[in-house]
Amino acid sequence: MERKNFLKSLFVGALSAPVVLAACSTDDADAVTPDTTGTTGTTGGTTSGNCSVAPTETEGPFPTKVPSSYVRSDITDGRTGHKLTARITILNSNNSCAALAGALVDIWHCDAAGNYSEYGGTGMQSTNYQAVHFLRGRQTTDANGLVTFTSIFPGWYSGRATHIHVHVYSANGTSLKVTQIAFPEGTGSAVAAVNGYTKGLSGYTINASDNVFSDGVSLELATVTGSTSAGFELSINLAVPA
Repeated sequence: MERKNFLKSLFVGALSAPVVLAACSTDDADAVTPDTTGTTGTTGGTTSGNCSVAPTETEGPFPTKVPSSYVRSDITDGRTGHKLTARITILNSNNSCAALAGALVDIWHCDAAGNYSEYGGTGMQSTNYQAVHFLRGRQTTDANGLVTFTSIFPGWYSGRATHIHVHVYSANGTSLKVTQIAFPEGTGSAVAAVNGYTKGLSGYTINASDNVFSDGVSLELATVTGSTSAGFELSINLAVPA
């Protein structure tokens, strides 16, 4: 699928105020709202038992080609940018949101300039990075369902808000969920602080106008703290049916 098939037109304007919500948070019992209807919510997530399942999203045109080859926690691979430590906790929606140990979690995202490794030299991405594998990696969740990656704060490209792709597999390699992580926006947010690196934010597509996140990001919105000088910390809980 070509990038033009799912990217929307550019949105130029002020960033919207951030909405800080956790997906199935274990820190706040009120963050998990039981729903016995089993229907799909406005974010595309569904309910299973008493736990809201992370929405299924597109892998996009740049998924990792051989994810099992990149078992590593530091996925920076020489790319420059503000440090980002991403802590992703995987919960089992089929087991009352208990931590899911032994799951395989792949992540990938663009660099500061908005380019992906393993692709390029085409109309979708002019810069050719087919021979390199930066900002991609896989980890296995620990007993608390946690994986931690060291990376850089993602840049942005036309038609998309800042985001990270996530693919969760069971221990035997069965696909459980493909989703994406959204970032809070607006004054005081990390997105505003990074300011698109050298590109700025003119032409940036906010979450509300992004064709992946425009139906709501309550189950995909990470908590992001830190600064450009000290680095940023991202945390999110994602519930998947396992």
